Amino acid sequence: MLRESELPISTHARPWTFLGLTLGLTWALEFLAAGVQDLVPAWGITTLHYLGGMMPLAVAVGLVYLRHDRPFQRDFWRRIVDFRRIPLRWYAVIFLYAPLKSGLAALIDVLLGGQGIEPEALTRLLEQPLLILPTLLFWLIFGPVPEEPGWRGYALDGLQARRGALLASLLLGLAWSLWHLPLFFIKGTWQAEAVGLGTQRFWFYMLAIVIEAVLYTWIYNNTHRSTLSAILFHYVGNAFGELFALSERAEAYNFILMIAAVVLVVVIWGPRTWQRTRQQARSV
Repeated sequence: MLRESELPISTHARPWTFLGLTLGLTWALEFLAAGVQDLVPAWGITTLHYLGGMMPLAVAVGLVYLRHDRPFQRDFWRRIVDFRRIPLRWYAVIFLYAPLKSGLAALIDVLLGGQGIEPEALTRLLEQPLLILPTLLFWLIFGPVPEEPGWRGYALDGLQARRGALLASLLLGLAWSLWHLPLFFIKGTWQAEAVGLGTQRFWFYMLAIVIEAVLYTWIYNNTHRSTLSAILFHYVGNAFGELFALSERAEAYNFILMIAAVVLVVVIWGPRTWQRTRQQARSV
């Protein structure tokens, strides 16, 4: 596993404090929203819901300024905005992974007689072109931007320093998955309306978050600890999923392809750091 002395900067991050506070605060806000949704106006439920969604960023920023020195603080923000940390080939991975995986799953489904993929949301959006940019910005601001500075930007380094890349990814993925749980109880959310609690899609959804966390760590570790890389990877996956609806069988193929991708990463890059340069190999 990585030792703290081998990380690019000294980290005394408190990943367990972050995870406990983030889960606790988000669950408090969003389960409250679920509990009073028949008594409170819709705007009140929406406010609680979005406040809950901001907790990873809020908790991370709070810990960064309460517990860490100025170099740590500068590094935290720099990794969110510095696009130069990401090598060009990794931009290709970030932007092509979700479309290629989902497209291949849809193609397999079509070849076996299924429906594959439907661009229903994309079609509706193209019919109202003035909404395209606001919608894309909304998906960014209320999706990966308040999440990734916490999950990857704060917690991941501390977990890797103690547990190694693979176990750290799975632990973080489990917390990230459980963080979404209240959404299945709030009427009108995609999780409650399209997925449903306890359904087959529910288990695919929750397990996919845990497993795909491996890919986030793989990208993060190979882009000089770029939080921006995680934001972009998260955003592309969300946006593609919003725009294109896979059939139920194609979703199963999509899940299998994701597992195959994770297995390849673990086998080829190794489970400890997922970095392959000579300097990195010497530090393991």
